[in-house]
Amino acid sequence: MKLANALSQRAELQTRIHQLEARLYNNAQVQEGEQPAEDPRELLRELEEDYVRLEALISAINRTNNAARTEDGATLSDLLARRDCLRGKLGILRNFLDNASALVRRRTAGEIKVKSSVNVRELQKQVDGLSKELRQLEETIQEKNWTTELLSNE
Repeated sequence: MKLANALSQRAELQTRIHQLEARLYNNAQVQEGEQPAEDPRELLRELEEDYVRLEALISAINRTNNAARTEDGATLSDLLARRDCLRGKLGILRNFLDNASALVRRRTAGEIKVKSSVNVRELQKQVDGLSKELRQLEETIQEKNWTTELLSNE
């Protein structure tokens, strides 16, 4: 199985677990003398089975991410950590740029003049460079996901 398939299965299992959670909550209580729409014990059994499968899948994905290497020797785990940090940094910088570049209209010459505290053009160039780096990183990760075989649990 390719790593990309395992990632897809992980997402499906996580969705199913969230759905089971909602179904459990919906069947946690019933009016005296009534039966729940679904047997909570059966739902709990399904939840346990899904978590066992999810744990095995996550372990295999993590082992694979730690073993898979790019041409420059970086592990897939290293790339994922870099991607997460780039996404966070870019989000903050983009929001900051939105605020720094916002125009404040003055109605009269006597109103307080507001100006940006940074060079917006320079910061935008930095954001553009980081965005390009993130796109290239995403492509490398996707390529590895589709070409790397998932390591077994052995």
